[in-house]
Amino acid sequence: MKIELPEHKKLVAEMAMPIRWGDMDAMGHVNNTVYFRYLETARIEWFRTIRCEPDPQGQGPVIVNAFCNFYKQLEFPGDVVVKTYVSDPGRTTFESWHTIERVDQPGVISAAGGATVIWVDFPQQKAVTLPDRIRQIVS
Repeated sequence: MKIELPEHKKLVAEMAMPIRWGDMDAMGHVNNTVYFRYLETARIEWFRTIRCEPDPQGQGPVIVNAFCNFYKQLEFPGDVVVKTYVSDPGRTTFESWHTIERVDQPGVISAAGGATVIWVDFPQQKAVTLPDRIRQIVS
């Protein structure tokens, strides 16, 4: 199955992580909710590396939607690599995209997902313009 990501996506990070035995469900494969945890872990680590962590007294990123499409089951044991892409910066938002593949099966996408990120002023509880520094990173 061919996975379609936006034409203008930009690869910004790759992160490997183990499939844990506890990630599996009664069917013997990684539970669908865990895929979202893999995506979140990769996204938060990327945010940390670009100094983009939320500041409850200031501004930062908030996820306003998230999705994941499942293509191939993941099973313990093994490791996955999550690739993070960005695209489509707007005034207050940008899109993040992810692919998940087993380390021992490079190029075989097990799942693909993403999230819309909005920049928020937390004390004011409203969206604000993306900072220039973040806009440059996601453009």
